[in-house]
Amino acid sequence: MEQVIRAIAEKIGFRVSGLQVVSGGDMSRSYCVSIDKGKLMLKLNDATKYPGMFEKETEGLQALAKAGKLKIPAAVAAGHHDNLQYLWLEWMDSGTPPPDFWDELAVGIGMIHDETNPQFGWHGNNYIGALVQSNEWQESWSLFYATRRIMPLVKVLYNSKVFDNADLKDAEAVCKRLPGLFPEEPPALLHGDLWSGNFLAVVGAEAKVVPALFDPAVYFGHHEMDLGMSLLFGGFHSRFYECYESNFRLEKQWRTRVSLTQLYPLLVHAVLFGGSYISRCKSILQQWR
Repeated sequence: MEQVIRAIAEKIGFRVSGLQVVSGGDMSRSYCVSIDKGKLMLKLNDATKYPGMFEKETEGLQALAKAGKLKIPAAVAAGHHDNLQYLWLEWMDSGTPPPDFWDELAVGIGMIHDETNPQFGWHGNNYIGALVQSNEWQESWSLFYATRRIMPLVKVLYNSKVFDNADLKDAEAVCKRLPGLFPEEPPALLHGDLWSGNFLAVVGAEAKVVPALFDPAVYFGHHEMDLGMSLLFGGFHSRFYECYESNFRLEKQWRTRVSLTQLYPLLVHAVLFGGSYISRCKSILQQWR
């Protein structure tokens, strides 16, 4: 692989002096690459299996960077080499979170959520994990969540005989109820995959340690979706939610809908990994039918 990485680097004028595998990513192979001007992150993936993945990721990173004040890694270059696609990103050194870290993360994400749009969706499909994320514009959140998030994945599970007729009917019943379940709000720009593996405390300007976001699956949706996702795998520090609630619009009963907002990422995991994610999805559908 080292020869391939050197060849990719030479295409854009980088001279590699060293590289190290970076762990943590499920989808892509990642490396810290030392070049003559410092370090860069290099991500590699199958260009035929996941076409356009890194172009979509670059769009998402740029959208997040424009909308808020959180550290977002800059995309340096993207392209193809044989059957591989590659993405060069700004390297970020990790650091120890300061006392105000969670406040800064909450305010930064709230600022991203304040970025709005006339409709729910995105100007093109992108990816969440290994799945294509459908983002066709819709006028209402309930219609978007039903037709672009819940039912497409429910039908995948049904067609693969993981879900049965009862599960399909439960999903249809939940979708019919959606207009009365979520408070109305303007579409909010979302990170889209906001869990603890997609943010980091990094060394920023003047050696200050700041929050950074990466690996987005952006779209304009209901802002509670990011909050629900953040609670899915262990959750963030309680200070994050306290700060968010005190600074940004948040309906008082939002926590009662957490399982409903988590339905989409759990359906994604059920399709990709099966196992206990299937029973969790069924339980949520039964809860909200």
